[in-house]
Amino acid sequence: MSDRKYRQRGYQDEGKPRGPHGPKPPRPPQERAPGRQLQDERGPKTPNLMGAHEVFRCTRCGNLLAVTVAFEARCSRCGVDLHACIHCVSFDTSVRWECTQHDKLTARVAPKDERNTCTLFAPRTTIERQTGTPAASSGDSASPNSARRAFDDLFK
Repeated sequence: MSDRKYRQRGYQDEGKPRGPHGPKPPRPPQERAPGRQLQDERGPKTPNLMGAHEVFRCTRCGNLLAVTVAFEARCSRCGVDLHACIHCVSFDTSVRWECTQHDKLTARVAPKDERNTCTLFAPRTTIERQTGTPAASSGDSASPNSARRAFDDLFK
């Protein structure tokens, strides 16, 4: 009888022979069939992923805005100043003066949602998936029923 309760293989079986013949010897490397390639010479195929683009959104209302921010720019939906700390990459409420680049600042900038002259400002952008296709230039294909119309035209 074995000294172990369970008979499954595990880390304690390292020194013990496996089965009636002992441990298996390592396999020699197999030759590939001539003319058979394991992978395309151009590399692995990439999956068909949705495209991605960089966007800048207002932190107050989520409105999609231009990535380049002018000094006097305002959000077209809620009217908040865009050249403000709340729209900056360095804005973080958990660090000193609520700025990750606080070692370069000489004084705290307040209030955080009003326009300021900070030279360290860079807009906080995110990378989002392009889930829709851009609108086509012709008005017929841009209408929401164009796919339905094309489907119905198949059976006329």
